[in-house]
Amino acid sequence: MKPVGPIPSGFETIDGELAIGGRTASALVAKAGRTPLFVYSRALIDARVAQLRAALPQRVGLNYAVKANPHPLVIAHMASQVDGFDIASSGELALCVAAGIDPRRISFAGPGKRDEELEAAIAAGVTLNCESEGEGARALAISQRIGVRPRIAIRVNPSFVMTGSGMKMGGGAKPFGVDAERVPDLARKLIAEGAEWRGLHIFTGSQTLSADAIIEGQANVLALAAQLTKAIGHECPKLNMGGGLGTPYFPGDTPVDLPRVGAALAEQVAQLPAALADTELCMEMGRYLVGEAGVYLTRIIDRKVSHGVTYLVTDGGLHHQLAASGNFGTVVRRNYPSAIATRYGEEATEEVNIVGCLCTPLDRLADNAMMPRADVGDLVAVFCAGAYGASASPSAFLGHGPAAELLV
Repeated sequence: MKPVGPIPSGFETIDGELAIGGRTASALVAKAGRTPLFVYSRALIDARVAQLRAALPQRVGLNYAVKANPHPLVIAHMASQVDGFDIASSGELALCVAAGIDPRRISFAGPGKRDEELEAAIAAGVTLNCESEGEGARALAISQRIGVRPRIAIRVNPSFVMTGSGMKMGGGAKPFGVDAERVPDLARKLIAEGAEWRGLHIFTGSQTLSADAIIEGQANVLALAAQLTKAIGHECPKLNMGGGLGTPYFPGDTPVDLPRVGAALAEQVAQLPAALADTELCMEMGRYLVGEAGVYLTRIIDRKVSHGVTYLVTDGGLHHQLAASGNFGTVVRRNYPSAIATRYGEEATEEVNIVGCLCTPLDRLADNAMMPRADVGDLVAVFCAGAYGASASPSAFLGHGPAAELLV
């Protein structure tokens, strides 16, 4: 038997079924008209934002990383919850503009911005997180051609990383950002040539569950930002400190000690170097804001036994939940939090493999997991599906197409 990951708090049981936003899984599927289905909870998103606001210093704002979940209704809902938005493409810019987001609340990161993307962002008034000297030169040339002053920050590639992070975004040679020692010269050049200087973006790692690692990383970011600001010789209007707070997906994972992180950050902010005295501070988060608020629902379409092993075959799979299948950066496959949604209140009585509908042995949602007895027609729930599910899975694979999505 392999245990499943920890189911996030905040979900209900109604009439023996998993309920999200006060509605049972069956009712939500009926509303959507089909499975597979992603369901995102407004209440759980709002609760997470409230937890962060309560724990973090008031001076530290929140930015939403749109790449985590770019569903239009999620973006529109986040407009009242966060202070800014971070995008990684002109497609995400279009989604934000369509949702009514003021472009001046948006910053644009990514190492490969095309000229047309730079032009759209500059014309709209978006802050460019510049990732190289070449990108800076292209942005200046475009701004001169279209007659719009560009708003530019620099994404820094620091020499340090956030220890324990699932994905390291700094330290050593990286495609992301400008090496720290080259930042002052580039910043002075951008300012001298007329750019509106917007500050620094220092993102060192993501998916960290260790409070110690996050606290150390934030201290390093603040120290580096102060050092660079002095070297540049101009104030730093805004510092995007990145995020890094992780989500517990697997057995044995424990949530980040958010109050401890917030208390340590409050001490650091109270002792900021003079160079950052007037700097606007923000943390950028995507997964941490929306990940635990989402559930993936898929229907069992076959129950079969092979060599004594029971398989529950669903109409979903890795084409919607690549990470849950173990094929999105993990070395050893472990079970995501999962359950039989239509038998949520029942005791686990059998060991099963829950698999998807694709013609590949990689299409697995749960291995050797203890579940209540489930049959054809029952619904399976995969939790922690609010981030990098619909947006990061190969929905076109084998022609099955994307899942439905609901915000409730």
